[in-house]
Amino acid sequence: MNSTTVSAELVLRLVVPDRATVPLLAGLSYTAADPYAIRMAFHVGNDEPVEWIFARELLTVGIVRRVGDGDVQVWPARSDGERTLNISLTSPFGQALFEVPLAPLTEFLHRTYEIVPAGRESSFMDLDAELSNMLWSS
Repeated sequence: MNSTTVSAELVLRLVVPDRATVPLLAGLSYTAADPYAIRMAFHVGNDEPVEWIFARELLTVGIVRRVGDGDVQVWPARSDGERTLNISLTSPFGQALFEVPLAPLTEFLHRTYEIVPAGRESSFMDLDAELSNMLWSS
């Protein structure tokens, strides 16, 4: 790991239909080369992890209030007296609700802002390379 990358593993809980929870391991990663995005890989058995990409700002704002439209929504909550972040994901394959313990998530987010401060994301991007990749990759 170098100074422009942050990663962490969190144990979160998948909320199943009867409101019981199932522990699940998720790997989080952030890199200054993609400063707006946080990748979360959900480890679900022996298969390859299921990866979702979240806007860093979405997770940050979701700590204090409900935010998100459509397929991804996040909001603060409490579960068994513990502060959590609820993440609701919807795809053509179904819907899932996760409870993420707030303390390790906020520690991870804090480390991302040490690498790329809020509002400085664009200075870490090579816009010419991004445009070239988008225009010439097809």
